[in-house]
Amino acid sequence: MSYEPPTPPAELPTDIVDTLNGYSPDQLQLVARYAEELAEHKARESRLEEESDEDEIDERPDDVPSKATITIKEINDNRYYYWQWREGDKVTSKYKSPVNPDE
Repeated sequence: MSYEPPTPPAELPTDIVDTLNGYSPDQLQLVARYAEELAEHKARESRLEEESDEDEIDERPDDVPSKATITIKEINDNRYYYWQWREGDKVTSKYKSPVNPDE
């Protein structure tokens, strides 16, 4: 174990580093536990939100078969979701919605 203090991550704001440097070892242990639990909570929330977004995309109309998949088509520099499935030798597509530009 080194006698030198650890080097804080460059991405950590200076005010947070300064605040933490003023804490006792007991307070730092509490902060560490809380930060770990908070990180796990936020990661779980993010996963649930992503799953929810995927569920919205997968809601299919009655006339779209269960084997259909979602594809993205670009038309005139705009992107759109389409349901797509095979009927024999023919590929059938049905418009779903525009692609959110934030995705």
